[in-house]
Amino acid sequence: MRMKPVRRIVCVDGRDGKSKAIEDGPAPVRTDPARPGFSSTFVWATDSTPASIDTASEPAHVLTPPPGGSLCRVLTFPPERAHRGMRKTRTLDFCLILEGEITLVLDTEEVHLKAGDTVVQRGTRHAWSNRSDAPCVLAISSHDATY
Repeated sequence: MRMKPVRRIVCVDGRDGKSKAIEDGPAPVRTDPARPGFSSTFVWATDSTPASIDTASEPAHVLTPPPGGSLCRVLTFPPERAHRGMRKTRTLDFCLILEGEITLVLDTEEVHLKAGDTVVQRGTRHAWSNRSDAPCVLAISSHDATY
């Protein structure tokens, strides 16, 4: 089962001061040939906080937020027997499980998550493991952070 494309609508204020949508279409997607079924859909990124809302151009498709910035993406995890290893990022992540089920693997425990569950990931070592028979879709908003 393949997730339907993520529709991205980008809104700005026009020269007349009225809000409008300047983009409405599928968000860019990256896949990994070494990991069939996995995808990373780029929603938006910023390169500073506070973010500039006057920037006209689309930000680059990045894998982690730049220093002082943020990144929003939608990840699809295929069913896998084992996770691909622990990772640790210097980010504050807000995660929302949109579809399916997944296990959040931590050093001391594992947490089973279902659609509608949220995770606040505060720069900890972790892994995602989809032990179900169906893809799991997560929306993640990552923000550069400090320890």
